Amino acid sequence: MTVDPRSRLVGLLATLTVFLAGVTGASATGRTERATRVEPRAGARIGLADHHEVAPINPCLVRLTRRRHERAAHWRSRRVRRLQRCRRDRKRVATDSNSPPPSPIYWGAWIGEQLTGTQAPWDMSAVSKFEEMMGKPLSLVNFSSPFADCSSSPCSFYDFPKGAMENIREHGAIPFFSWASDSTPTSLNEPDFQLSDVINGTYDSYIRSFAEAAREWGHPFFLRFNWEMNGNWFPWSEGVNGNRPGEYVAAWRHVHDIFTAVGATNTTWVWCPNVDPGNKLQGLASLYPGDSYVDWTGLDGYNWGTNPTSPKGWMSFNQLYSSTYRWITEAIAPSKSMVVGEVGSTEYGGSKATWIREMLSTVPVNYPKIRGLLWFEKYDNSMDWPIESSSSATSAFAAGIQNSAYTTNAYANLNAGPIQPPS
Repeated sequence: MTVDPRSRLVGLLATLTVFLAGVTGASATGRTERATRVEPRAGARIGLADHHEVAPINPCLVRLTRRRHERAAHWRSRRVRRLQRCRRDRKRVATDSNSPPPSPIYWGAWIGEQLTGTQAPWDMSAVSKFEEMMGKPLSLVNFSSPFADCSSSPCSFYDFPKGAMENIREHGAIPFFSWASDSTPTSLNEPDFQLSDVINGTYDSYIRSFAEAAREWGHPFFLRFNWEMNGNWFPWSEGVNGNRPGEYVAAWRHVHDIFTAVGATNTTWVWCPNVDPGNKLQGLASLYPGDSYVDWTGLDGYNWGTNPTSPKGWMSFNQLYSSTYRWITEAIAPSKSMVVGEVGSTEYGGSKATWIREMLSTVPVNYPKIRGLLWFEKYDNSMDWPIESSSSATSAFAAGIQNSAYTTNAYANLNAGPIQPPS
């Protein structure tokens, strides 16, 4: 029997129509069920079969997830802070690189007899030997004298040291002369050399002749008069040798006035107390003669370490100097430049080489008012102050002093008048 193709096509179309109607109805029913289904409550799990009860979130998992997010936030915050610090550091480096270099600093030493058998400047070969160790010429030489030698009677008074001054000047350096109103042999009890004796004119004739000789020599020099006055170890300090409060300033002004009266304007007056990191010494305000009587301020200070001679404890340059430096430069005499008149370190208790290295690198950067520095190059009371106490200390000083901030011996023809900081 032959089947009509058109009849077959009609049958297929009818079957297809019934099938599509069933599918459409199922889809509609599904949409209706989903539309009327109750949504899970907030915080319920998602993805369970519709006919199952929705379980609550495990609180332990909530805390764990929160901690993970908090840790992630913490590390992101740290990364941000590190990035900010890095940017600040880059900015600071750029700023520092554009800042001016440190101001020049006179440098030198108080050189003892251990190098040649005779102290400088009476033996200038001692200066030459010191410079050979340093690999650089110095610009200051410290030496000292009391008023008189009283080892025999009557006392003999010391003249202005013109020869020693000239030795230093011809070398191209500047004399740094420490002059004291006492006598040798030195003692805390010198009743003939009290401050009151200076004030009442007992030594006016001697002081005047000394000042006149200084004027006649005519070249500039630093005069560090009656230094470390805030201590109690020299006979010109108040509170010892019968000296009373107020007499230090009166004596200083009296001597200064005599130099001014005779026209010794080539004298540069240096007021030089001792460092006082523990605030144990006499206050400086009552000991300062005044700006019109002082050209430069100064500071002396030593790192005694654990040296058996006098164990005071190891202290860095900053620990020794910073507090007194700030007090002088900010409160006592802010308009004055400063010179370190004496500085030294022992080998006992730490690394002397490191101490020296840190000092020479720190001063030009962190102590802008310090425009002169003198190392105490002498064995004194069994203390090992000289830089040749070890090869490492010598090398450290020689390396540090090459810093271009420290000047050389270019001052043979320095103009008279109060000495200005190097430029």
